[in-house]
Amino acid sequence: MPDDAAARAAAEARAAAEEESAFSHAAVDPDTTAAYGDDPDQVIDFYAPREALSPGGGLAPLIVVLHGGAWRAPYDRRHVTPFADFLARRGFAVANVEYRRGGVSLPGQGAATGAGDVGPVAGRWPETFDDVAAAMDALPALVREFLPQADPRRMVVTGHSAGGHLALWAAARHLLPADAVWRIDRPAPLRGVVALAPIADFTVAEKLDVCRGACRQLLGGEEEFTARLPYADPALLLPTGIATTLVQGRADTVVPQAVAEAYADAAAKAGEVVGLTLLEDVGHFPLIDPAADACAVVAEEIAQLAW
Repeated sequence: MPDDAAARAAAEARAAAEEESAFSHAAVDPDTTAAYGDDPDQVIDFYAPREALSPGGGLAPLIVVLHGGAWRAPYDRRHVTPFADFLARRGFAVANVEYRRGGVSLPGQGAATGAGDVGPVAGRWPETFDDVAAAMDALPALVREFLPQADPRRMVVTGHSAGGHLALWAAARHLLPADAVWRIDRPAPLRGVVALAPIADFTVAEKLDVCRGACRQLLGGEEEFTARLPYADPALLLPTGIATTLVQGRADTVVPQAVAEAYADAAAKAGEVVGLTLLEDVGHFPLIDPAADACAVVAEEIAQLAW
């Protein structure tokens, strides 16, 4: 038992150090920002590529970033701007999407970090989904106007944690129930999805109490959870027909490896092969930390799909 306690303490210390490193970088202002709606949160930050990816130059692949933070208001797109800048310095054109998140505090619901007994609820139904769908639909026109260096024909969506869920969901809108307002008639024109430690299977995530019941809160609470799963859970929206890779740290205690594995298993049962890159001794935050080796792995996974 003492060994178990020591192992837990070491894991907690590593996780804390990883989080501190990821959040230690100064926010990076975008080259330009465009609105896709009237709400202050309905905006997209654009980052032009800092260098050409190919010797002949030309247009750069467009990487759409959906940030995490358990769909809760305190966590906005600013915390992934260093990651967006990291991708731009790798030669990608980047669109960092903001969307509406939960902001009402409920007793007994702690924040994503686990601090305190009262915190913001996760997400807003249906606004969080409204915004991601609207942003994806608006991107081609906005890119032509505000990011002419980008090639929307080479679009890869990536997202971290709750943003990983939204990335997978955005690629599966053609599989939504027929009465879903977000449904599209054909697969989105994407080269692929790279989901980073995604909340990819809501049933498994709820069993593990990921981010203190965030999935249940996102769907409107216990009474609505089961009925809304077919409209929101990526594990039920398969096969997408779109190349998909999950990148997951084996040491992740925020969104454990079992969640990504459950999605990959569901995809296999649906007849689709989903890539699952597991990184040893990596937790939740190095995937978006420009100072971490794991972030370079993420960029390589994106590059493989973008080209």
